[in-house]
Amino acid sequence: MLPSPLLISRALGEEVIPKRLELNRANLATARDLIALFERCRGGRRAELNEQLAVLEGDGTDYRVKRGLAHILLGSFSTFETVSPLEPAKLREAVFTRAASGVPDPRGAAATVQRVAEALTQELGRSVHPGEVREGLYADLPDNQRLVAFEPPTPEALLHRYNLAQAQGVLYRAKHVVITAHRNDPGEYKLLFRYLKLFGLMSYIEGDAEYGFTITVDGPASLFAPSTRYGLALAKLLPALLHVTRWSLVAELAPRTLYDGSSTPSRFALDSSCGLVSHYPPGRPYDSILESAFTERWRSAGSTPGGSSARSTSSRCPAA
Repeated sequence: MLPSPLLISRALGEEVIPKRLELNRANLATARDLIALFERCRGGRRAELNEQLAVLEGDGTDYRVKRGLAHILLGSFSTFETVSPLEPAKLREAVFTRAASGVPDPRGAAATVQRVAEALTQELGRSVHPGEVREGLYADLPDNQRLVAFEPPTPEALLHRYNLAQAQGVLYRAKHVVITAHRNDPGEYKLLFRYLKLFGLMSYIEGDAEYGFTITVDGPASLFAPSTRYGLALAKLLPALLHVTRWSLVAELAPRTLYDGSSTPSRFALDSSCGLVSHYPPGRPYDSILESAFTERWRSAGSTPGGSSARSTSSRCPAA
């Protein structure tokens, strides 16, 4: 997902419309350039990657889009690790302890590093070069961590992920969200309810499998104190909802502040025809072959598993 500074949206009356990138030649080229840059920087330090990203960003007006795409690549497809012959904290202790035993002298720094490298060679049973000691001293700093793995997405997948992240970001300001899951495969309901529980969302569920369910989810702005953690949990529900065949969502957002200091109501709406693509795996909607076969017969008969006179149900699902 994207941090607030990288979220882009516009207001059309009370409606909030998040930024969406078309899968056209220009946007695909931008995504392809960013992916190629990460490929070239594999094995390098994070600081070097950030420098290259700044060069690619240039002084164009679309810098927030490029930063957003890069943020997704950094957070979801990249693995950074500390690369050092020894834990950096212990390495600093060894170097500073040896340096403190002598008279402070800038020219003695190289000798100190050399002696530490020789001691590590005996301790580890392999040759440790003084250069490794220098690089390892502060290898645990974020800028010095190395990109040890990168799983490149396709340019199309990156743009889909960006569009989904922009829609998720709107939910950070939600007071409450009403989801209408129309008559669907019961297995899809089951998966959706599992995700509600998994993310610890406070929700009120009404309806039945014959006519569908209405799920009212409390948003982060409805709590006594806005919670970033809860807002992220609510945003994580959207990719799960995309696996439901027919649904609609309406979110009441925290009022939008205008330039004159006044505020205006704000809302966000989405449905199953939105074209967003989930990166969550589809999951297993049924726990057994028997349940799957029973649901298939239900679908063919056009009735609920409990009969055509299924009653409306409601339940309150508190946060875990």
